[in-house]
Amino acid sequence: MKSCRARLFLPLLLALSLGGCTFGVPMSGPGGGGNPADYGDVDRGILSKTGNPSSYVVFGKRYQVLDSAAGFTQRGMASWYGPDFHGKRTSSGETYDMHAMTAAHKTLPIPSRVRVTNLANGKSVIVKVNDRGPFARGRIIDLSYAAARKLDMIGPGTAEVKIEVVDRNGRRKKVRAVPLKEDGDNGSIYIQLGSFASEANARRLMKELLARREQPLQMKRVEADQGVFFRVQLGPLADVAEADSVRKRLQRKGYRQARIVIED
Repeated sequence: MKSCRARLFLPLLLALSLGGCTFGVPMSGPGGGGNPADYGDVDRGILSKTGNPSSYVVFGKRYQVLDSAAGFTQRGMASWYGPDFHGKRTSSGETYDMHAMTAAHKTLPIPSRVRVTNLANGKSVIVKVNDRGPFARGRIIDLSYAAARKLDMIGPGTAEVKIEVVDRNGRRKKVRAVPLKEDGDNGSIYIQLGSFASEANARRLMKELLARREQPLQMKRVEADQGVFFRVQLGPLADVAEADSVRKRLQRKGYRQARIVIED
């Protein structure tokens, strides 16, 4: 797995720090189940002293921090971050623990309690938002290693998810709902149907898909740490909702490996 993430640190003055890339699968934490986060400040309604400006700018884009998390829902792509950030300071001032059930979000108040559901397998976790990010295109939330592991998204690196703000009992806070974001956050959305070390195998899959009138298609050559891969992708698609519909249709046709990806 290879994931890149830009991190936002907010001490007394807003300062931006860019992180590098995370490589490989980190070792498990105690018991492998994920250390529980402390939600005392969430339940008391106490905002972090850092990490909650009214707005901030990253890569030329301005983000408006929400006044309230109540009723918030969102749908899009999640990623995760691990050992390269373990032990470093988060936007809230807390130390990042990749074995704790935490997450980073661009606009939710810090801290917030959210349920994240992997829409591909129905698995869900509850995490504490204590950091800002991710600022890579097409990502709506960055999960800790522990949270991503519970959602079975360590290998793929990303997953289509739904985010819901919940109370201490895991129930949605049914107040005014924030509009559900369905786009790829300026990224291009595709369905990836295969990734091959052999270009010939990738071309065979493309030929098969074209015979079934599946288009537009592209074959993307990618250089990774493990070597060169050829990815067969369908798209770009209009939004996550369309991508989800196409993915399900392809899986019904037997392409069980079909998954949503977002490319810059």
